[in-house]
This record gives sequence, structure tokens and C-alpha cells, in this order.
Amino acid sequence: MAFPERFSNLPDYAFPRLRKLLDAHAPGGETISMTIGEPRHPMPDFVAPILAANTADFAVYPPNDGSPDLLSAISGWIMRRYGATITADQLMVLNGTREGLFNACIALSPETKNGKKPVVLMPNPFYQVYAVAALSVGAEPVYVPATAATGFLPDYAGLAPDLLDRVTVAYICSPANPQGAVASRAYWTELLALAEKHDFVVFADECYSEIWRTQAPTGVLDVAAATGTNPERVFAFHSLSKRSNLPGLRSGFVAGGAKGIAEMRKLRSFAGAPLPLPIQKVSQAAWNDDAHVAASLALYQEKFAAADQIFSGLQGFQCPEGGFFLWLPVEDGETAALKAWRETGVRVLPGAYLSRDANGENPGKAYLRVALVAPKEEMQRGLIRLRDCLYG
Repeated sequence: MAFPERFSNLPDYAFPRLRKLLDAHAPGGETISMTIGEPRHPMPDFVAPILAANTADFAVYPPNDGSPDLLSAISGWIMRRYGATITADQLMVLNGTREGLFNACIALSPETKNGKKPVVLMPNPFYQVYAVAALSVGAEPVYVPATAATGFLPDYAGLAPDLLDRVTVAYICSPANPQGAVASRAYWTELLALAEKHDFVVFADECYSEIWRTQAPTGVLDVAAATGTNPERVFAFHSLSKRSNLPGLRSGFVAGGAKGIAEMRKLRSFAGAPLPLPIQKVSQAAWNDDAHVAASLALYQEKFAAADQIFSGLQGFQCPEGGFFLWLPVEDGETAALKAWRETGVRVLPGAYLSRDANGENPGKAYLRVALVAPKEEMQRGLIRLRDCLYG
């Protein structure tokens, strides 16, 4: 049986790769998993009552794009958070951001650009769905280094003009997964101007926007409104997974130009799965409530302070400005992850599993990604073991 060649060069996904690396070895202590970005803070207390009150709605087909009440709640949150006016026809509810980030590329990236094979830009390291989406539409994925030298964000403006003229979509994650870098207003402004100059669309993955260290991250919708950017140039993706500690809800949204959203909605009507109505009811309540978000943020900020203290003086250590990962410098990520597991029982992810070789280099090779999702005391034990094992 033949399989598609476009996916033939995909490496194993990060977590199966990690199991192959670690599971043949016994842990060197109490197992503490700091690999996956699965929030473990309390979920909002209104979730179960709303689900219980609306179980009968599992018996009906839900609206494809999101219920009017849910779209209104999302619009209200965008106005509170970013001061941007987004109407219902500029929104679509998602089964989490991964579905949206994939299907948006299918809906909006054309088959050719200026008579040539299209290019999809993405930071390197990156969320792996970006590359699969590019391959699915027959585009060339271009992995742009996001290293300390570039502030851990990709320097798209530094690419060759002839390459930029082939770009259809540019993915950007802010706060960045895994490095925690936050795009400034100036960065967003430059990127949107570049998209206008070279006629491409920006997909802004902002699912970590409500987890930050000292200042709420600037959002692309805010900057787009302030600069008068064509709404069809930019699409922002948000999720309740990190904001509300509800990764299993699989609920998010995409906001952007009405024409682009119409194309996404059309594709969803043929090939997608809308959120069940009880899930939409919970989502509506979550977007309408900011108190539970503030409580969770306070817990993360305590963890940032603890990480600062534990790794104080470590050369190359930089606590993130946003998100909930540490990007720890090591000599070799795989070697360090295996050493930590065998000697301490702490599971962490080699940075190379989140990036690709490009121009003879892998920008994640000399890093570990460490998730700060466990309860504070457990997280502290894990970080202290890592420090003593790898940097002692």
C-alpha cells in the first residue's frame, strides 16, 4: 500500500520520541513529569454545573460557527483584553487552536504564489502543526531560527525579498512556545507591514497570552486595529486550554477578516466538527469571566519567582516573559534529558524535538523545555533536582 510522500520525512512526534529515549531506563528517583504543556491548576468551578444543566443539548447538532451567545462572549473578551472591535462574522469557534491552525492554512493558502510553489514561514523551534499544515497544502515550509540572537522570535524581515514574495502564510507564536518570548508592539507592526508589502497572511498563535510575567502581552488584533491593517492580513488564534486550565474542553477561536473567516467556515461545514452545545455553553461562561484567569496567573507568577531563585546565577538562564515553559541551556538536549531521568526521575523534553535542522543547525539542540504546570511544591522539587544534576 502506498502512502503520501509529502509526510514521509516527518520525524516521530515529540512525545513518542521521548518515550523511545527514556523508557528503556529506570528513573533515578520519584517521577516528576515536566514535559507536556497540560495545565494542572484548578479549572473554573462553573464548568461542571453548566455541563450538567445542558446535557440534553448533546442530543442536537451544534451550530457550525459557534452559537451567537458564545461569539458575543468572545467579542466581549477581545474588546476587554485588546480594545479591538471584532464582529460575529469575523469569528469562528474551534476545537482547540491546533485544529484551527491546521485548517486555516488549508482554507487560505493558495496552490501557487506568483506562479511558483508557495512558502509557509514558521519559527524554529515551533508548534509542530505549522509544518504539517504547510505540507498538506503543497507549500514549502521554511524554518526561520528563533534564537537568543533574534530575541527568540523569528526575523522574517531579514529573509530575502524573492523568498518573501512566495510566502502565503507566516506563523508566529507569542508568547512563544517553547522560549517564552513576547512579540512587542514594534515587532507586530513590522510584521504586519511586511505582510502587506509581500502579500501574505499572518497566523498569530496567541494561546499563551494570559500567562505572563510582568506585563500582559500586546496582541496582534490590538496592533492591527491601531495601524489600520487590512483585517484579511491577520488571523489570531486563542484557546481556553491554557487561559482557563481546560485543555480537555478542546475549545478555542480564530478571529480575523470576515472574508477569510467565511472561507474557514465553508471548509468546516464540509470537513470539520463543530463544538457540542454544552461545550459551547461552558466556553461562553469562561470567556465572560476573568476572575479565574487572574487567580491562575497569580500561581504562575509565583512559579516564575521560584524558578528565578532556583536558577539564580546560571549562565544563559532566562525566565520567560510569557507562557509556562523554561528554555534551559545545556550542551546537548537529548544527553541532558536522559541524564536527568536516569539520575533524578525528572522527565523533560529535548529542545531538538521541537525544531528542525535548517542550514546545518538545529536551534533547539542545546536546550531543554521544562513545563511549569505541576503544583508549586512539586515543580520546585523537579527544578532543584535538574539544577543539582545538570548544573551542580
